Amino acid sequence: AYYRSGGTVRDTASTLTSRIGRYFANSKKYQFLSNVKIVNPKYTVNSPQLDFYSETGAAYLFGPSTIVSETSTVYCERGYYDTRGDTGYFVKNSRIDYENRTLFGDSIYFDRNRSFASATNNITVLDTINESIIRGHYAEVFREKDSVFITKRAVAITLQEKDSVYVHADTLQVTGKPENRIIKGFYRARMFKQGLEDELPTSGKCDSIYINQEKGITKLLYNPVLWSGENQMTGDTIHILNNKETPELDTLKVFNNAFLIQKDSAGYNQVKGERLIGLFTNNELDTVNIIKNSEVVYYFRNDKKELVGIDKTLSSSIQLYLEEQKIVGMKFIKKVPGKVYPESDLPENARILPGFLWRGDERLMKKSDLFKGKSKPILPKIKGIQLPEDEGEFFEDIPEDDLIIPDASKLSPKHIQNREEDPKFKTINKDSLEINKQDLPKKKDN
Repeated sequence: AYYRSGGTVRDTASTLTSRIGRYFANSKKYQFLSNVKIVNPKYTVNSPQLDFYSETGAAYLFGPSTIVSETSTVYCERGYYDTRGDTGYFVKNSRIDYENRTLFGDSIYFDRNRSFASATNNITVLDTINESIIRGHYAEVFREKDSVFITKRAVAITLQEKDSVYVHADTLQVTGKPENRIIKGFYRARMFKQGLEDELPTSGKCDSIYINQEKGITKLLYNPVLWSGENQMTGDTIHILNNKETPELDTLKVFNNAFLIQKDSAGYNQVKGERLIGLFTNNELDTVNIIKNSEVVYYFRNDKKELVGIDKTLSSSIQLYLEEQKIVGMKFIKKVPGKVYPESDLPENARILPGFLWRGDERLMKKSDLFKGKSKPILPKIKGIQLPEDEGEFFEDIPEDDLIIPDASKLSPKHIQNREEDPKFKTINKDSLEINKQDLPKKKDN
C-alpha cells in the first residue's frame, strides 16, 4: 500500500495524516513522510518522518518532532514513543516543556501515565517563574507532585539582577508550586554568592541545606559553616534571611554553640555564645549580637594598626560593630571583669576559646569551589535509536511502455513509478543516528 499526495490512516484511538505513506506487509511497518501528524485524545504528534509498527504500537520519530498534550510538550529530533503504554525515549536536542519549567537532557525518558520523566547527561531544568536554573547529569521530574530530583554534580542557580546564588549538594530536590518553591540539598551541601564588585564572596558548607524562596530563608543544617567577608561563623544550625523586597542579605541567625572567628595578623579574633544574630547592610555584616554566656578574645589595635593588647572577657551578651566586614568596636552587657593583656603576657593556649576550629581551607572563593575535592561523575553512554533499514525504492523501476494498467483505471504510469522529486526517507544508509559531538548540548559553566 502506498500514497504520495496526502493520505489519512485511522484506528480506534487516533487519526494520522501525512503527504506520503507506505506499508510493508512483511514487517507490518508503516512509514510516513512529510507533514506527519497524529491526533489522539491525549496528545498530538508532529514529525517530518514517522515509522509505525502495528503489532507493537511503537512509533519512531525522525527529525524535529513534537508530542503536545494539555500538560506538556515533548521536543526531540530522534525518538521513540510507545503509543499503547504512553511511554517514550528521546535523544538529540530533547526537552520537555511543562507549564512553568523546562527539562533538557542528552536523553529523556517519559511516562505519561505516571506524570514522570527522567533525563540523563548534561541536564538542565529551567524554572521560568522563579528565574532559576538547575544543572546536573541525572534528573527525575514528578509533575503532579511538583517535584524534581537532580544528582551527579547537581547545582541550583537562582538568578538575580546583579548577582546569583549557587547551591550544590550530592542530591538536590525542588518541590512546591511556583509561588512557593523549596530547594533541599542532601549530603555535602555548599552555597556560593559572588558578591558585587569590591565585595568578598559569601559562602557556606553543611551536610544539608534548605531554601524557601517565598519566605526568603536559607537554612544550613548539620555541621554548618558560613563565611561572610573575613568572618567565619559556625554553630549547630545557621539561618540566612533575605530581604523580600530585594535580593540582598538581611539577617543572620546562628543557633546553639555560636562561634565567630576573624583572622588577625597576630592571631584570631573570637567571639562565642549560645546564639548569634547578625544584621546586613548592602550584603555586608555591620552589627553582630552574641547572646548568652558570651566570651571574647580580641586583638586591640590603634589607628596606626599597631597591636595595643589582647582583650579576653566574659559577658552575658556582646554586641559587635563592623566596618568593611571587620570588627571596629564592641559593647558588653553584664560584663564580668576582664582584662586587656599585653601580647607577651597572654600565653598562646590562653588565646584560643574552647570549641575553636578555623576552617579557612574549606572556604569557597569562586564558583568552581562548589565541586572542590569531589570527583567528576562517570556518565553513562547514551543509547541511540536505530534508523530504519533502507528498504529501497517502493516501486519497481519498470519502463512506462511495459506497465500494464487496465483501461478502466484512473491511474497513469506516473502514479506507480518512483519520482525524483519525492521526499526521501531517512535510513541507516543515508543518515546515521549515532550521537555525534555536534548533537550534544554545549557544555555550560557551572
